[in-house]
Amino acid sequence: MPDTPAPYSFPSPLPDTALLASSTSPYTTTRRQVLVGGAVGLGAAALGTLGGAEARADSTPRSPRISEPFTLGVASGDPLPDSVVLWTRLAPRPLAEDGRGGMPDWRVPVQWQVSEDERFRRISAAGTALAEPDQAHAVHVEVQGLRPGAQYFYRFRCGREISPVGRTRTAPAPGARVDRFAFAFASCQSYTNGYYTAQAHLAEEDLDLAAFLGDYIYETGDQGEIGRGHHPPREVRTLAEYRIRHAQYKSDGDLQAAHAAFPWAVVFDDHELENNWADDTSYGEDVPPERFLLRRQAAFRAYYEHMPLRRSQRPTGPDLRLYRRLHFGDLVDVHLLDTRQYRDVQVPDADRDDPNRTLLGARQRQWLLDGLTDSRARWNVLAQQVFFSQRDFADGAAVNVSNDAWDNYRVERDRVRDHLATIANPVVITGDVHANYVADVKADFDDPDSATVATELVGTSFTSGRDGQDQRPTDAVQLRENPHIHFINRNRGYVRNTVTPTEWTADYRVVDYVSAPGAPITDRARFVIDAGTPGVRPRG
Repeated sequence: MPDTPAPYSFPSPLPDTALLASSTSPYTTTRRQVLVGGAVGLGAAALGTLGGAEARADSTPRSPRISEPFTLGVASGDPLPDSVVLWTRLAPRPLAEDGRGGMPDWRVPVQWQVSEDERFRRISAAGTALAEPDQAHAVHVEVQGLRPGAQYFYRFRCGREISPVGRTRTAPAPGARVDRFAFAFASCQSYTNGYYTAQAHLAEEDLDLAAFLGDYIYETGDQGEIGRGHHPPREVRTLAEYRIRHAQYKSDGDLQAAHAAFPWAVVFDDHELENNWADDTSYGEDVPPERFLLRRQAAFRAYYEHMPLRRSQRPTGPDLRLYRRLHFGDLVDVHLLDTRQYRDVQVPDADRDDPNRTLLGARQRQWLLDGLTDSRARWNVLAQQVFFSQRDFADGAAVNVSNDAWDNYRVERDRVRDHLATIANPVVITGDVHANYVADVKADFDDPDSATVATELVGTSFTSGRDGQDQRPTDAVQLRENPHIHFINRNRGYVRNTVTPTEWTADYRVVDYVSAPGAPITDRARFVIDAGTPGVRPRG
């Protein structure tokens, strides 16, 4: 979809001749697409149609009168020095059972504006995009020609309806001197597990970026813990069901506020599709790969439709190229990883040392290693999903590690770790485990006296796991068996990070409960990483 900036104020709806048509990029057919194509006739009826009525949509753009189309808010993401992605989705009835948000089967023009001021007196860029029915009337605008390191405000219009205003920020110019970069990271926001109080506090932070590290939705059936809203009684599997689940989460006002406050960089983990899935293999069901890939295709499509991602991330069949890199001047490079789509299946502990096992896949691994080698930034961040450092849960001589984390892919983990030892100031940020951790990444995890080569900061969940607690009795075993782990906490919240050329400060911000709204937020702990000195030190 070409975007042509043109300064103007919102007038009456533009004529159809001014509309900008969408475009798609060509792609190379993969094995997974072949599997899916061969399975459509066999499995589509069982899994839910991916096209159906949408494929027969009227191609003529129309401007219908739609009451309250912006129920899911607005968002921005993936900032570049001259560009940022703007997102919204038209959904006057976001939980409509067909997954189409109560929208007609038409292409709908949506106007957008970007301004340097919140009252939109100085328009920096503007245009019109088409909300397509086969994309759930989601809008992804890649605004070009913006100033580096600048704050902007943005909004959308559909007919006479105007969206909430969002605030975003572009990245600094390539190689520019940057004295401060502030960002937060978080993960795991089960809607039925608690209120989005932490997201409300996050929206009040002064940040350049929020990184969401996975489990944006949960595919599981209703758990019914707190009564603030329930999932349907079974797992979601079809495109319509995934769309409804995303819309349920996106309808939360606190989550909308956090999205509207600053740009996000998002990656998925497992629950956006199914618990603990690996590549083309279901973890919970004995189904053939081609059938599972049909479900994956539906999940990825709904994920893209609800996230502020670029066209280069738009899925092609069951494939979605999510790993990518963001640069913030000379200070920070963020390497966003995908630890689900290319991994080998999980195996028992006895088989985890197979040197051919991969979590990243060969192509992503080489992309990561090359990018780390070529980086000229002061700090290098691996933003990823599952626990990177060794974590032994068993007391004494026995060993018990998580088969869903990097410990199950030990040889590849150690190869990446050894490469981290050769670069400037590496920091791994992680989600998934519903707990806060701080760990030294050791040159040899079995030798506490070996060199520290990097730091891993693990963030707790927003809500998953319900109210949480400071620590569990079993955490003492983890601290004793893993001397490279310095801190464990199991409250809910996020990690706020302030990065300068000389130090990185990580504030572990937590709320005491999510079972009711209104919990205050506090700083549970603060840790500092000094540039040039791997490892952390506490700061009171």
